[in-house]
Amino acid sequence: MKRRSVIAGVAAVGAAAAAGLYRFTDLFVKHYPPTPYDDLLVQLVDRQQASRLGARLADAPDASTLAAQLRTGLKPGSLGAAAEADAAAGRVTEVDGWVLPKTVALLSALASKV
Repeated sequence: MKRRSVIAGVAAVGAAAAAGLYRFTDLFVKHYPPTPYDDLLVQLVDRQQASRLGARLADAPDASTLAAQLRTGLKPGSLGAAAEADAAAGRVTEVDGWVLPKTVALLSALASKV
């Protein structure tokens, strides 16, 4: 067996191991079960922490109502811009002592409901 074949085999095994770790563990990227609201929830960096925050939001409507509200005003990839616009316009809400832009609070509440 040539050295080149051994190196290629080790590289192939390493690439397969890295692909398996990426796909089947949360080591590199968090994997969440699919929901009907993934187009909105994909904008959250950590869905678990947002879910914990959203669970503390009082009087939050059901998930479909939240999703309808968010889909009208939130474009894909624009959570930061929407949060800045909410803060500038004074659309904020208090959640457990934290003052949050309305869009962030609603998206967190949606994460807690799914």
